Amino acid sequence: MTRMKKLLLFAFAAFLISETAAQTDPAIVNWIQNTTNIKGRHYVKGNSTPVNDAVLANVQKVQYSTDWVYISTNGIPSYITGPFLDGNPSTASSQNAIFKISLKPVKNTGTPTNTTGGNIGIFLNGVALFDYRDGVSWSNAQQALKGGPLMGMGDNVWNRDAVVGERLGFDCAKGHPAMGNYHHHQNPSAFSLDRKVISTVCDLYAADGLYVLDSTKHSPLLGYTYDGFPIYGAFGYKNADGTGGITRMKSSFFLRNITDRTLYADGTDVIDGPAVSTTYPLGYFREDYGYIAPTASQPDYLDEHNGRFCVTPEYPKGTYCYFATVDANWNSAYPYIVGPTFYGVRTPAKVTAVTETVSTYTPSTSLVMGKEMPKISIMPNPASEVLAVQISNGQQQDVKVELIDLQGRIVAVQSIFAGSTMAHFDVRKLYGGDYLVRVFTPQGSFVERVVILKD
Repeated sequence: MTRMKKLLLFAFAAFLISETAAQTDPAIVNWIQNTTNIKGRHYVKGNSTPVNDAVLANVQKVQYSTDWVYISTNGIPSYITGPFLDGNPSTASSQNAIFKISLKPVKNTGTPTNTTGGNIGIFLNGVALFDYRDGVSWSNAQQALKGGPLMGMGDNVWNRDAVVGERLGFDCAKGHPAMGNYHHHQNPSAFSLDRKVISTVCDLYAADGLYVLDSTKHSPLLGYTYDGFPIYGAFGYKNADGTGGITRMKSSFFLRNITDRTLYADGTDVIDGPAVSTTYPLGYFREDYGYIAPTASQPDYLDEHNGRFCVTPEYPKGTYCYFATVDANWNSAYPYIVGPTFYGVRTPAKVTAVTETVSTYTPSTSLVMGKEMPKISIMPNPASEVLAVQISNGQQQDVKVELIDLQGRIVAVQSIFAGSTMAHFDVRKLYGGDYLVRVFTPQGSFVERVVILKD
Protein backbone atom coordinates (compact mmCIF):
# COMPACT_ATOMS: atom_id res chain seq x y z
CA MET A 1 0.00 0.00 0.00
CA THR A 2 1.38 3.37 -0.97
CA ARG A 3 2.16 6.02 1.63
CA MET A 4 -0.57 8.27 0.18
CA LYS A 5 -3.25 5.55 0.53
CA LYS A 6 -2.18 4.89 4.11
CA LEU A 7 -2.45 8.58 4.95
CA LEU A 8 -5.89 8.79 3.34
CA LEU A 9 -7.11 5.72 5.22
CA PHE A 10 -5.74 7.10 8.47
CA ALA A 11 -7.44 10.45 7.89
CA PHE A 12 -10.74 8.73 7.02
CA ALA A 13 -10.56 6.54 10.13
CA ALA A 14 -9.85 9.59 12.30
CA PHE A 15 -12.84 11.35 10.74
CA LEU A 16 -15.12 8.37 11.46
CA ILE A 17 -13.96 8.21 15.08
CA SER A 18 -14.50 11.95 15.50
CA GLU A 19 -17.90 11.80 13.80
CA THR A 20 -19.03 8.83 15.90
CA ALA A 21 -17.98 10.59 19.10
CA ALA A 22 -19.88 13.70 18.05
CA GLN A 23 -23.02 11.69 17.36
CA THR A 24 -23.08 10.49 20.99
CA ASP A 25 -22.08 13.74 22.70
CA PRO A 26 -25.01 14.67 24.98
CA ALA A 27 -24.54 18.35 24.13
CA ILE A 28 -25.20 17.54 20.46
CA VAL A 29 -27.81 14.77 20.41
CA ASN A 30 -30.30 15.82 23.11
CA TRP A 31 -31.75 19.03 21.68
CA ILE A 32 -35.48 18.89 20.95
CA GLN A 33 -35.55 19.57 17.23
CA ASN A 34 -38.79 20.45 15.48
CA THR A 35 -39.15 17.77 12.81
CA THR A 36 -42.95 17.92 12.52
CA ASN A 37 -43.62 21.62 12.00
CA ILE A 38 -44.92 22.23 15.56
CA LYS A 39 -46.04 25.84 16.07
CA GLY A 40 -46.21 27.84 19.26
CA ARG A 41 -49.51 28.51 21.09
CA HIS A 42 -50.48 31.14 23.64
CA TYR A 43 -53.37 32.17 25.87
CA VAL A 44 -54.98 35.59 25.93
CA LYS A 45 -56.22 36.81 29.30
CA GLY A 46 -59.87 35.88 29.81
CA ASN A 47 -59.91 33.09 27.21
CA SER A 48 -58.96 29.52 28.09
CA THR A 49 -58.77 28.46 24.44
CA PRO A 50 -55.19 28.82 23.18
CA VAL A 51 -54.34 30.84 20.09
CA ASN A 52 -52.28 29.06 17.41
CA ASP A 53 -49.18 31.00 16.37
CA ALA A 54 -47.26 30.99 13.10
CA VAL A 55 -43.82 30.63 14.70
CA LEU A 56 -42.06 27.26 14.78
CA ALA A 57 -41.48 25.89 18.29
CA ASN A 58 -38.47 24.13 19.82
CA VAL A 59 -35.07 23.98 18.06
CA GLN A 60 -34.81 24.40 14.29
CA LYS A 61 -31.21 23.26 13.67
CA VAL A 62 -28.22 21.77 15.51
CA GLN A 63 -24.74 22.19 14.05
CA TYR A 64 -21.40 21.30 15.57
CA SER A 65 -17.65 21.47 15.17
CA THR A 66 -14.89 19.93 17.25
CA ASP A 67 -15.26 22.55 19.99
CA TRP A 68 -18.74 24.06 19.69
CA VAL A 69 -22.39 23.23 19.17
CA TYR A 70 -24.66 25.81 17.52
CA ILE A 71 -28.37 25.88 18.33
CA SER A 72 -30.72 27.74 15.97
CA THR A 73 -34.03 28.52 17.66
CA ASN A 74 -36.96 30.91 17.80
CA GLY A 75 -37.04 30.54 21.58
CA ILE A 76 -40.66 29.30 21.53
CA PRO A 77 -41.70 26.17 23.47
CA SER A 78 -44.20 23.57 22.29
CA TYR A 79 -46.16 24.00 25.54
CA ILE A 80 -48.70 26.81 25.73
CA THR A 81 -47.40 30.17 26.97
CA GLY A 82 -49.22 33.02 28.71
CA PRO A 83 -51.16 34.85 29.83
CA PHE A 84 -48.98 37.06 32.03
CA LEU A 85 -51.36 38.44 34.64
CA ASP A 86 -49.11 41.18 36.07
CA GLY A 87 -49.87 43.47 33.13
CA ASN A 88 -46.88 42.43 31.03
CA PRO A 89 -47.97 43.53 27.53
CA SER A 90 -45.45 41.28 25.79
CA THR A 91 -46.08 37.85 24.30
CA ALA A 92 -43.58 35.15 23.45
CA SER A 93 -42.19 36.02 20.02
CA SER A 94 -39.52 34.70 17.67
CA GLN A 95 -35.93 35.48 18.68
CA ASN A 96 -34.40 33.98 15.50
CA ALA A 97 -31.28 33.26 17.54
CA ILE A 98 -28.15 31.11 17.26
CA PHE A 99 -26.51 29.99 20.51
CA LYS A 100 -22.89 28.84 20.59
CA ILE A 101 -22.20 26.42 23.45
CA SER A 102 -18.81 24.92 24.28
CA LEU A 103 -18.37 21.17 23.86
CA LYS A 104 -15.24 21.34 26.01
CA PRO A 105 -16.26 23.39 29.06
CA VAL A 106 -13.62 24.07 31.69
CA LYS A 107 -13.65 25.17 35.29
CA ASN A 108 -12.93 28.82 35.97
CA THR A 109 -9.85 28.75 38.20
CA GLY A 110 -9.87 32.51 38.74
CA THR A 111 -12.45 34.84 40.23
CA PRO A 112 -15.93 33.38 39.58
CA THR A 113 -17.96 35.21 36.95
CA ASN A 114 -21.29 36.61 38.13
CA THR A 115 -24.43 35.63 36.31
CA THR A 116 -26.13 38.56 34.61
CA GLY A 117 -29.54 39.78 33.64
CA GLY A 118 -30.82 38.32 30.38
CA ASN A 119 -29.85 35.00 28.81
CA ILE A 120 -27.37 32.88 30.75
CA GLY A 121 -28.20 29.53 29.20
CA ILE A 122 -30.59 27.64 26.97
CA PHE A 123 -33.00 24.78 27.59
CA LEU A 124 -33.15 21.76 25.28
CA ASN A 125 -36.29 23.17 23.62
CA GLY A 126 -34.47 26.37 22.65
CA VAL A 127 -36.07 28.51 25.38
CA ALA A 128 -33.83 30.96 27.26
CA LEU A 129 -32.63 30.62 30.86
CA PHE A 130 -32.40 33.73 33.06
CA ASP A 131 -30.92 33.93 36.56
CA TYR A 132 -32.71 34.91 39.79
CA ARG A 133 -33.03 38.65 39.11
CA ASP A 134 -35.61 40.81 37.41
CA GLY A 135 -33.56 44.02 37.14
CA VAL A 136 -35.36 45.80 40.00
CA SER A 137 -33.62 46.74 43.23
CA TRP A 138 -34.59 48.70 46.31
CA SER A 139 -32.11 51.47 45.56
CA ASN A 140 -33.37 51.68 41.99
CA ALA A 141 -36.98 51.89 43.14
CA GLN A 142 -36.24 54.58 45.73
CA GLN A 143 -34.27 56.65 43.22
CA ALA A 144 -37.18 56.49 40.78
CA LEU A 145 -39.68 57.52 43.46
CA LYS A 146 -37.56 60.60 44.17
CA GLY A 147 -37.64 61.58 40.51
CA GLY A 148 -33.99 60.80 39.89
CA PRO A 149 -32.42 58.61 37.20
CA LEU A 150 -32.36 54.86 37.63
CA MET A 151 -29.02 53.50 38.78
CA GLY A 152 -27.14 51.00 36.63
CA MET A 153 -27.62 47.33 37.45
CA GLY A 154 -24.06 47.07 38.76
CA ASP A 155 -24.79 49.77 41.38
CA ASN A 156 -27.92 48.15 42.74
CA VAL A 157 -28.35 46.93 46.30
CA TRP A 158 -31.11 44.68 47.61
CA ASN A 159 -31.83 43.10 44.23
CA ARG A 160 -35.35 41.76 43.84
CA ASP A 161 -35.80 38.03 43.31
CA ALA A 162 -37.83 37.55 40.11
CA VAL A 163 -39.27 34.22 41.21
CA VAL A 164 -40.84 35.93 44.23
CA GLY A 165 -41.42 39.45 42.95
CA GLU A 166 -42.84 38.49 39.55
CA ARG A 167 -44.84 35.39 40.49
CA LEU A 168 -48.12 36.91 39.34
CA GLY A 169 -46.63 37.36 35.88
CA PHE A 170 -45.55 33.77 35.31
CA ASP A 171 -47.70 31.48 33.19
CA CYS A 172 -48.58 27.90 34.09
CA ALA A 173 -45.17 26.67 32.89
CA LYS A 174 -43.40 29.21 35.18
CA GLY A 175 -42.16 31.35 32.31
CA HIS A 176 -42.69 34.84 30.95
CA PRO A 177 -41.31 37.13 28.22
CA ALA A 178 -38.99 40.12 28.43
CA MET A 179 -39.60 42.20 25.31
CA GLY A 180 -40.81 39.03 23.59
CA ASN A 181 -37.92 36.85 24.81
CA TYR A 182 -39.76 34.04 26.61
CA HIS A 183 -37.65 32.53 29.39
CA HIS A 184 -37.57 30.62 32.66
CA HIS A 185 -35.86 31.81 35.85
CA GLN A 186 -36.64 28.55 37.62
CA ASN A 187 -37.54 24.88 37.40
CA PRO A 188 -39.54 24.60 34.13
CA SER A 189 -42.31 22.35 35.42
CA ALA A 190 -45.94 23.50 35.70
CA PHE A 191 -47.18 25.20 38.89
CA SER A 192 -50.05 22.71 39.11
CA LEU A 193 -47.60 19.82 39.54
CA ASP A 194 -46.00 21.20 42.71
CA ARG A 195 -46.92 19.48 45.97
CA LYS A 196 -47.88 22.87 47.36
CA VAL A 197 -49.50 24.94 44.63
CA ILE A 198 -48.49 28.60 45.06
CA SER A 199 -50.04 29.94 41.84
CA THR A 200 -53.52 29.20 40.51
CA VAL A 201 -52.80 30.35 36.95
CA CYS A 202 -53.06 26.73 35.70
CA ASP A 203 -56.69 26.53 36.84
CA LEU A 204 -57.93 28.57 33.88
CA TYR A 205 -54.87 28.50 31.60
CA ALA A 206 -53.74 24.88 31.79
CA ALA A 207 -50.36 24.06 30.35
CA ASP A 208 -47.48 21.77 31.08
CA GLY A 209 -43.73 22.37 30.98
CA LEU A 210 -40.45 20.86 29.89
CA TYR A 211 -40.62 17.96 32.34
CA VAL A 212 -42.51 16.42 35.24
CA LEU A 213 -40.84 15.97 38.63
CA ASP A 214 -40.41 12.33 39.60
CA SER A 215 -38.78 11.59 42.94
CA THR A 216 -38.04 7.98 41.94
CA LYS A 217 -35.81 8.69 38.93
CA HIS A 218 -32.82 10.84 38.07
CA SER A 219 -34.25 14.00 36.53
CA PRO A 220 -33.71 14.51 32.80
CA LEU A 221 -31.11 16.70 31.18
CA LEU A 222 -32.79 20.10 30.72
CA GLY A 223 -30.24 22.28 28.94
CA TYR A 224 -26.84 23.96 28.99
CA THR A 225 -25.45 27.18 30.45
CA TYR A 226 -23.22 29.78 28.86
CA ASP A 227 -20.18 28.12 30.45
CA GLY A 228 -21.04 24.88 28.60
CA PHE A 229 -22.03 22.74 31.58
CA PRO A 230 -25.32 20.79 31.65
CA ILE A 231 -28.47 21.53 33.66
CA TYR A 232 -30.55 18.79 35.25
CA GLY A 233 -33.93 18.74 36.96
CA ALA A 234 -34.47 18.54 40.69
CA PHE A 235 -33.50 14.91 41.43
CA GLY A 236 -30.18 13.11 41.09
CA TYR A 237 -28.04 10.36 42.56
CA LYS A 238 -27.30 11.02 46.22
CA ASN A 239 -23.59 10.37 45.89
CA ALA A 240 -21.39 11.90 43.24
CA ASP A 241 -20.32 8.45 42.01
CA GLY A 242 -23.90 7.50 41.12
CA THR A 243 -24.66 5.46 44.25
CA GLY A 244 -26.96 6.09 47.21
CA GLY A 245 -30.27 6.06 45.36
CA ILE A 246 -32.28 9.02 44.07
CA THR A 247 -32.63 12.16 46.17
CA ARG A 248 -33.75 15.74 45.83
CA MET A 249 -30.71 17.93 45.16
CA LYS A 250 -30.62 20.71 47.75
CA SER A 251 -29.50 24.30 47.63
CA SER A 252 -26.87 25.29 50.20
CA PHE A 253 -28.27 28.80 50.38
CA PHE A 254 -30.50 29.65 53.34
CA LEU A 255 -32.74 32.52 54.40
CA ARG A 256 -30.99 34.66 56.96
CA ASN A 257 -32.58 35.24 60.37
CA ILE A 258 -33.02 39.01 59.99
CA THR A 259 -35.77 41.55 60.64
CA ASP A 260 -34.12 44.54 58.98
CA ARG A 261 -31.94 44.95 55.91
CA THR A 262 -28.86 46.97 56.78
CA LEU A 263 -26.03 44.49 56.18
CA TYR A 264 -25.28 41.79 53.66
CA ALA A 265 -24.57 38.23 54.83
CA ASP A 266 -20.82 38.88 54.69
CA GLY A 267 -21.18 41.92 56.97
CA THR A 268 -20.95 44.55 54.22
CA ASP A 269 -22.66 47.79 55.25
CA VAL A 270 -24.91 48.95 52.41
CA ILE A 271 -27.80 51.32 51.76
CA ASP A 272 -30.63 50.21 54.02
CA GLY A 273 -33.39 48.22 52.43
CA PRO A 274 -36.97 47.87 53.68
CA ALA A 275 -37.58 46.02 56.92
CA VAL A 276 -38.84 42.47 56.63
CA SER A 277 -42.65 42.56 56.40
CA THR A 278 -45.59 40.98 54.64
CA THR A 279 -44.95 43.40 51.76
CA TYR A 280 -41.23 42.58 51.65
CA PRO A 281 -40.96 39.05 53.12
CA LEU A 282 -37.72 37.19 53.59
CA GLY A 283 -36.65 35.96 50.18
CA TYR A 284 -37.95 39.02 48.36
CA PHE A 285 -34.36 40.12 47.76
CA ARG A 286 -31.40 38.05 46.68
CA GLU A 287 -29.33 39.41 49.57
CA ASP A 288 -31.75 37.87 52.07
CA TYR A 289 -29.81 34.63 51.56
CA GLY A 290 -26.60 33.39 53.09
CA TYR A 291 -24.53 30.39 52.05
CA ILE A 292 -22.96 27.52 53.96
CA ALA A 293 -20.66 25.18 52.05
CA PRO A 294 -21.80 21.55 52.22
CA THR A 295 -19.74 19.03 54.20
CA ALA A 296 -18.63 15.55 53.17
CA SER A 297 -21.69 14.16 54.96
CA GLN A 298 -23.99 16.24 52.72
CA PRO A 299 -23.29 14.91 49.20
CA ASP A 300 -26.74 15.91 47.98
CA TYR A 301 -26.19 19.60 48.84
CA LEU A 302 -24.89 21.80 46.03
CA ASP A 303 -22.03 24.29 45.92
CA GLU A 304 -22.09 28.08 45.67
CA HIS A 305 -22.90 27.88 41.92
CA ASN A 306 -25.84 25.50 42.54
CA GLY A 307 -24.08 22.48 41.10
CA ARG A 308 -21.56 19.71 41.75
CA PHE A 309 -19.31 17.26 39.90
CA CYS A 310 -21.14 13.92 39.61
CA VAL A 311 -22.21 10.96 37.50
CA THR A 312 -25.46 11.35 35.52
CA PRO A 313 -27.24 9.08 33.00
CA GLU A 314 -25.86 11.09 30.08
CA TYR A 315 -22.39 11.47 31.62
CA PRO A 316 -21.51 8.09 33.17
CA LYS A 317 -17.88 9.17 33.60
CA GLY A 318 -18.99 12.29 35.48
CA THR A 319 -19.24 15.99 34.75
CA TYR A 320 -19.93 19.21 36.57
CA CYS A 321 -23.62 20.03 36.32
CA TYR A 322 -26.22 22.40 37.70
CA PHE A 323 -29.59 21.38 39.16
CA ALA A 324 -32.99 23.11 39.08
CA THR A 325 -33.47 23.15 42.85
CA VAL A 326 -36.83 22.87 44.62
CA ASP A 327 -37.83 22.60 48.27
CA ALA A 328 -39.72 19.74 49.94
CA ASN A 329 -42.99 21.11 48.47
CA TRP A 330 -41.40 21.13 45.00
CA ASN A 331 -41.56 24.92 44.91
CA SER A 332 -38.53 26.53 43.27
CA ALA A 333 -35.61 27.11 45.68
CA TYR A 334 -32.98 29.86 45.37
CA PRO A 335 -30.71 30.19 43.40
CA TYR A 336 -33.10 28.15 41.23
CA ILE A 337 -30.74 26.88 38.52
CA VAL A 338 -27.43 28.75 38.19
CA GLY A 339 -25.82 31.33 40.34
CA PRO A 340 -25.13 33.72 41.65
CA THR A 341 -21.83 32.87 39.84
CA PHE A 342 -20.85 30.44 37.09
CA TYR A 343 -18.69 27.41 37.83
CA GLY A 344 -17.00 27.42 34.44
CA VAL A 345 -15.54 29.91 32.00
CA ARG A 346 -18.46 31.84 30.53
CA THR A 347 -18.27 32.42 26.80
CA PRO A 348 -20.25 34.84 24.61
CA ALA A 349 -22.96 32.44 23.52
CA LYS A 350 -25.35 34.34 21.26
CA VAL A 351 -23.98 34.79 17.73
CA THR A 352 -25.37 36.22 14.50
CA ALA A 353 -23.93 33.54 12.22
CA VAL A 354 -21.91 30.33 12.19
CA THR A 355 -18.46 31.29 10.91
CA GLU A 356 -16.60 27.95 10.99
CA THR A 357 -16.96 24.65 9.17
CA VAL A 358 -19.64 22.58 10.89
CA SER A 359 -21.67 19.41 10.53
CA THR A 360 -25.44 19.28 10.97
CA TYR A 361 -26.93 16.80 13.44
CA THR A 362 -30.07 15.03 12.25
CA PRO A 363 -32.00 13.33 15.07
CA SER A 364 -32.84 9.65 14.73
CA THR A 365 -36.49 8.63 14.43
CA SER A 366 -35.80 5.05 15.48
CA LEU A 367 -36.47 3.53 18.89
CA VAL A 368 -34.24 4.92 21.61
CA MET A 369 -32.14 2.00 22.81
CA GLY A 370 -30.83 1.81 26.35
CA LYS A 371 -33.31 4.34 27.74
CA GLU A 372 -36.08 3.49 30.15
CA MET A 373 -39.71 3.75 29.21
CA PRO A 374 -40.90 7.15 30.48
CA LYS A 375 -43.41 7.21 33.32
CA ILE A 376 -46.92 7.74 31.91
CA SER A 377 -49.87 8.88 34.02
CA ILE A 378 -53.57 8.89 33.04
CA MET A 379 -55.73 11.23 35.12
CA PRO A 380 -58.34 11.38 36.39
CA ASN A 381 -59.42 7.78 36.07
CA PRO A 382 -62.44 7.50 36.05
CA ALA A 383 -63.00 10.70 34.05
CA SER A 384 -66.19 12.55 33.16
CA GLU A 385 -65.06 15.72 31.34
CA VAL A 386 -61.35 15.84 30.51
CA LEU A 387 -58.86 12.98 30.43
CA ALA A 388 -55.17 13.99 30.68
CA VAL A 389 -52.25 11.84 29.57
CA GLN A 390 -48.95 12.93 31.07
CA ILE A 391 -45.44 11.76 30.23
CA SER A 392 -42.59 12.17 32.70
CA ASN A 393 -40.35 14.35 30.57
CA GLY A 394 -40.44 16.16 27.26
CA GLN A 395 -39.52 13.74 24.48
CA GLN A 396 -37.33 14.63 21.51
CA GLN A 397 -40.05 13.29 19.22
CA ASP A 398 -43.83 13.70 19.11
CA VAL A 399 -45.73 11.04 21.04
CA LYS A 400 -49.04 9.79 19.59
CA VAL A 401 -51.86 9.02 22.04
CA GLU A 402 -54.97 7.08 21.01
CA LEU A 403 -58.27 6.63 22.85
CA ILE A 404 -59.82 3.30 21.84
CA ASP A 405 -63.20 1.76 22.67
CA LEU A 406 -63.49 -1.93 23.59
CA GLN A 407 -64.52 -2.80 20.02
CA GLY A 408 -61.04 -1.68 18.97
CA ARG A 409 -62.19 1.53 17.28
CA ILE A 410 -59.96 4.60 17.64
CA VAL A 411 -62.35 7.31 18.84
CA ALA A 412 -59.81 10.12 19.33
CA VAL A 413 -56.13 10.85 18.67
CA GLN A 414 -53.93 13.48 20.31
CA SER A 415 -50.21 14.27 20.32
CA ILE A 416 -47.84 15.08 23.12
CA PHE A 417 -45.58 17.36 21.13
CA ALA A 418 -41.81 17.09 21.35
CA GLY A 419 -40.65 19.18 24.30
CA SER A 420 -44.05 18.99 26.00
CA THR A 421 -45.42 16.56 28.57
CA MET A 422 -49.21 16.34 28.31
CA ALA A 423 -52.21 15.78 26.02
CA HIS A 424 -55.92 16.18 26.84
CA PHE A 425 -59.06 14.42 25.59
CA ASP A 426 -62.49 16.01 25.86
CA VAL A 427 -64.62 13.00 26.82
CA ARG A 428 -67.95 14.75 27.47
CA LYS A 429 -69.47 13.51 24.18
CA LEU A 430 -68.35 9.92 24.55
CA TYR A 431 -70.52 7.07 25.82
CA GLY A 432 -69.84 5.93 29.37
CA GLY A 433 -67.85 2.75 29.86
CA ASP A 434 -64.39 1.27 29.54
CA TYR A 435 -61.80 2.51 27.03
CA LEU A 436 -58.12 1.98 26.35
CA VAL A 437 -55.44 4.68 26.17
CA ARG A 438 -52.54 3.67 23.93
CA VAL A 439 -49.34 5.74 23.94
CA PHE A 440 -46.58 5.34 21.36
CA THR A 441 -43.19 6.54 22.63
CA PRO A 442 -39.73 6.18 21.04
CA GLN A 443 -38.99 3.57 23.72
CA GLY A 444 -42.10 1.46 23.03
CA SER A 445 -45.88 1.48 23.47
CA PHE A 446 -48.00 1.70 26.60
CA VAL A 447 -51.67 0.70 27.12
CA GLU A 448 -53.94 1.39 30.10
CA ARG A 449 -57.66 0.86 30.68
CA VAL A 450 -59.71 3.94 31.66
CA VAL A 451 -63.33 4.50 32.63
CA ILE A 452 -65.53 7.28 31.23
CA LEU A 453 -68.38 8.21 33.58
CA LYS A 454 -71.75 9.61 32.59
CA ASP A 455 -74.45 11.06 34.87
